[in-house]
Amino acid sequence: MAATRLIAMHQNKGKTIAQSLKDRVEYAKNGEKTEQGQLISSYACDKETVDEEFLLSKQEYLRITGRKPKGDIIAYQIRQSFKPGEITPEEANKVGYETAMRFTKGNHAFIVATHTDRAHIHNHIIMNSTNLSCDGKFRDSWFIALALQKVSDLVCLEHALSVIIPRKPSERDNHSPYHRVSFRSVARTKIDEIISGSPNNYEEFLRLLAGVGYEIKSGKHVSIRGAGQKRFIRLRSLGKGYSEEEIRKRITGEDESDQRAERPKREFDLLIDINKKMQEGKGKGYERWAKVYNVKQISKALLYLQEHGIRDYEDLDQKAKGSSDRFHELADSIKLKEARLSEIAELKTAIRNYSKTKDVYAEYRKAGYSKKYFEKYHREDILIHKSAKETFDRMQLKKLPKWKELSEEYGRILAEKKKLYEEYRTAKKEMMDYQIAKHDIDKFLKIDEEQRQREDKNKKEQER
Repeated sequence: MAATRLIAMHQNKGKTIAQSLKDRVEYAKNGEKTEQGQLISSYACDKETVDEEFLLSKQEYLRITGRKPKGDIIAYQIRQSFKPGEITPEEANKVGYETAMRFTKGNHAFIVATHTDRAHIHNHIIMNSTNLSCDGKFRDSWFIALALQKVSDLVCLEHALSVIIPRKPSERDNHSPYHRVSFRSVARTKIDEIISGSPNNYEEFLRLLAGVGYEIKSGKHVSIRGAGQKRFIRLRSLGKGYSEEEIRKRITGEDESDQRAERPKREFDLLIDINKKMQEGKGKGYERWAKVYNVKQISKALLYLQEHGIRDYEDLDQKAKGSSDRFHELADSIKLKEARLSEIAELKTAIRNYSKTKDVYAEYRKAGYSKKYFEKYHREDILIHKSAKETFDRMQLKKLPKWKELSEEYGRILAEKKKLYEEYRTAKKEMMDYQIAKHDIDKFLKIDEEQRQREDKNKKEQER
């Protein structure tokens, strides 16, 4: 996926707003960096006059609202950088356009300039801070950069670009749920992929490594340098299992019993496997493939798993079940609280009615339970009194609780119920998110398995 950064652009010291906008836009549109302007796209503005249109919108904003904030932000720049060798300039521009459109929700004009002058292709997205109707401005907030990264990640996944490794819970305590992949980590992954393809010998392994973009330097120790790296790194510096001697043994299978068993388990199972399948689908039949697999749905599921550090199906299954169990546990607890609150309310009503009609019932008893007394004078009060006594008998009360104690218990349980409801709403959302993600992953894996079985069947029929 792409790394993103949101930069607020202010008026430069000693320059007008028009000059400040023009300088920033001209840098982004630099022909030497954008294939002579071929890699520039725009929304709700003309790429040739974008700075002038941004300026006019600000003048209109001042006319409509009368506001002229001090230290005003005149525009925003989004920098979006991609992994070297993974994306074409044309697709990078398309990804940048989709990212900007979703991030702004179509309410702000912008241009996307894709630069190819460095090892990593990157976008400069210049976005007008004033909205299209010129009556409001983009609202910057504390977590807006995280929201931008999430939008960018989702768009990248839909384009089947590689995922970013989720950090382990023990790593860092910063706000971001991601850490960027190091050159050494990428090199280890490439080496593992090449060796899993069973090269005939060490020399063929080196040729295959060079074929995926690595420069090989021989000497006392073999060193490699990938795209975007400034310096060569020795194979043995990659860690256990990656020295020249260990790689030779892995190729010949000599380390099957010991060396390979000692190497750490690959960090990914589910994420990488599905992302790899999505990348494999990017061929001539991509549109049909995307329709079958519902790329947007699986991309959302992948992003959710990535944000929550889920690496394999068993973990997903356990968390889906755990979230469901927690939701139902809270639901049962809330039902118990509600039942007790209802019971206390009924009991308080019965105690109040019992107290109000106690003297009437005593006179009724003295009158020998006279029908005349009952019908002529206090029928309603006596019935109310009897109903209260039936409530006490049903609740099997040996002694009536005090009104104050019941009121205190009611208040305490009500507070506990409100607190449980907060957890309940969170748990319900978590359960639904996990269930939806699991459903989408299950569907993807089922379709992929069915397709694989069809391919195997067709292959066998052709061999006959």
